[in-house]
Amino acid sequence: MEKVLMINYQKCTGCRLCELVCSVMHDGVSNPARSRIKIMKWEAEGLYVPMSCHQCEDAPCMNVCPVKAISRDEDLGSVTVDYDICIGCRSCVAVCPFGAMNYNVIDKKVFKCDLCGGDPQCVRFCEVKAIEYVDADRVSVYKKRDAAQRLYAAQKEGAALQAAL
Repeated sequence: MEKVLMINYQKCTGCRLCELVCSVMHDGVSNPARSRIKIMKWEAEGLYVPMSCHQCEDAPCMNVCPVKAISRDEDLGSVTVDYDICIGCRSCVAVCPFGAMNYNVIDKKVFKCDLCGGDPQCVRFCEVKAIEYVDADRVSVYKKRDAAQRLYAAQKEGAALQAAL
């Protein structure tokens, strides 16, 4: 069964521990610039949004690669880069609609989330559970459930305010 990262930005506190864990896991350094997951800060709204590869079914990065260095790992369902083939043209970086494909100027390599081989460390270390590793076919069910819970809570709060007036 294919699994994907499901990110709930409403739970994210912006601690950026996921970025640090990812960079240490992959490169042995505590450097958010080398992380495969990025926390985007929307200061005005007070939001932190974790962004990572969506492992697209029809992945633009895979389709644009001129040397076919990007393929799908059939066991995990993740999109992977074969560094023995990659020429570093960065076409994949330019075409990714989520900004999840990155380029490391030190190593001169593209990089993206590889789901840590099926055991994503960002999930393991996210204390608020803003990142979960779930069955791909269940994502919409989880999101619908969460939306229904938020709607119920908002309606309950509205009813309480109305009763107080």
